[in-house]
Amino acid sequence: MKKYIALLRGINVSGKNKIAMSKLKTACETLGFTNVTTYINSGNILFNSTISVREELVDLIQRSIKENFGLEVPVMVLTAEELSTVFANAPEWWGTADKEVYHNTIFMIAPTTVEEVVEVIGEAKSEIEQIHLYENVIFWTANLKSFSKTRWSKIASSTVNSKVTIRNANTVKKLLELAKT
Repeated sequence: MKKYIALLRGINVSGKNKIAMSKLKTACETLGFTNVTTYINSGNILFNSTISVREELVDLIQRSIKENFGLEVPVMVLTAEELSTVFANAPEWWGTADKEVYHNTIFMIAPTTVEEVVEVIGEAKSEIEQIHLYENVIFWTANLKSFSKTRWSKIASSTVNSKVTIRNANTVKKLLELAKT
């Protein structure tokens, strides 16, 4: 049995696509997942499953959300080991405690690739932001004072927005911590 993390895209944002985490947890338990935990209200689910095919897990979760909440929500699933490897390959500048800097992790929702997202958004403006590519993840850091001027802040209004899900560094660190329990 493996430990998985499911990242739901675009739920409970600005009052849209509302899903109570307690009900989401119950829906996942109904799917046969064990040790189900949710973290914060943005759709982070940790669970154990004997299912080893990622696409099958994604399909099960998406169908359950459609049936239980009437929403079509993109879902990205990775194992706890994969999240640990991603975190181990973060650049040194990502996730620092500097309160003047914003750190995000951009996860690709299959079949989207990092290359596709970079092609749409473009290269980072090195004077105000940094990106680092690792497999199906982009680490992105920007200064808060110039955040609105960054190229990568435009991802929310881009054609690839629905193909990624974004978590800040604190959330990723907490998910990794929870995945170890």
